[in-house]
Amino acid sequence: MINILHIETASPTCSVAISENKRLLAIRESYVDKSHAALITVFIKELFEETGLKAPDMDAISVSMGPGSYTGLRIGVSTAKGLAYGTGKPLIAVNTLKTMAWGLAHDPEYASLDLKEDFYLSPMIDARRMEVYTSLFDGQLNTIRDISAEIIEEGSFKTFLDRKPVYFFGSGAEKCRDTIKHKNARFIPGFNNSSGFMISPAYESYLQKKFEDVAYFEPYYLKDFIATTPKNKILGASFKTNK
Repeated sequence: MINILHIETASPTCSVAISENKRLLAIRESYVDKSHAALITVFIKELFEETGLKAPDMDAISVSMGPGSYTGLRIGVSTAKGLAYGTGKPLIAVNTLKTMAWGLAHDPEYASLDLKEDFYLSPMIDARRMEVYTSLFDGQLNTIRDISAEIIEEGSFKTFLDRKPVYFFGSGAEKCRDTIKHKNARFIPGFNNSSGFMISPAYESYLQKKFEDVAYFEPYYLKDFIATTPKNKILGASFKTNK
C-alpha cells in the first residue's frame, strides 16, 4: 500500500489529505483566505492522529506546485520539503491547474454537468485586478494551451470559444463572467481546489518515479513577487513629511 500526504496551498484553499493508493483516508480543508500559515501544520497533525499514521509511514509527500499565491506556495512547498527531507521520502510536485481540471472532471459534486459534450476546461486562479493564472485542457485533460498569466478582455479565449464550450472555474473565474460573454462560455461558481484532487495524479507520478530534488525544487510562481506598501503607511509617511 502506498501512503501519500498531499498539500494544497497554491489557491485560497488550505487543504491537506492522506491517501492509500488512490483511496482518500482523511482530509482537512479551510476556505478562509490567507489561513495557510496558521492551519497547515495543525491539519497535518490532525490527519496523523485520525489515521494513526506518522510522517515516517508516508511513502511520499505530494505538493501543489503552482501557479498560484506566492505566499501560499512558499508555505506549502517549504512544509512539504521539510517533511520530505526529515523523513527521507520522495517529493512529488503536482501541477495546480491540471489538478483543478482533474477535480472538475471527476468529482461527484459536478457529476450533473453535461461533460459528455465536446468541451474545454479552463481552471483559473485569481491574480491581480483582471488577471488570472490559467491553462486550457480538453476532456481527456490533454493540455491545449499552456499555463499563462492572462489579462482578461472581451475577446479572451475567443478562438477556443468559437469551437466549443469552455468551462471556466476556480477563484479567478467569477470576476471574468461580465467580461467574457461568448455564448459558449460556461461559468461554474463555488469551485474550490482540494488536496483530494491530487491523489490520482500524485499516485501515478509515484508509480512512474517522477520525483523532485528536495534541495533544489522551487514552486512555479509564474510571476515574480511584487511587494507593495500598505496605503495607510503611505498616508502616514506623507502626513509626517508635511508636519
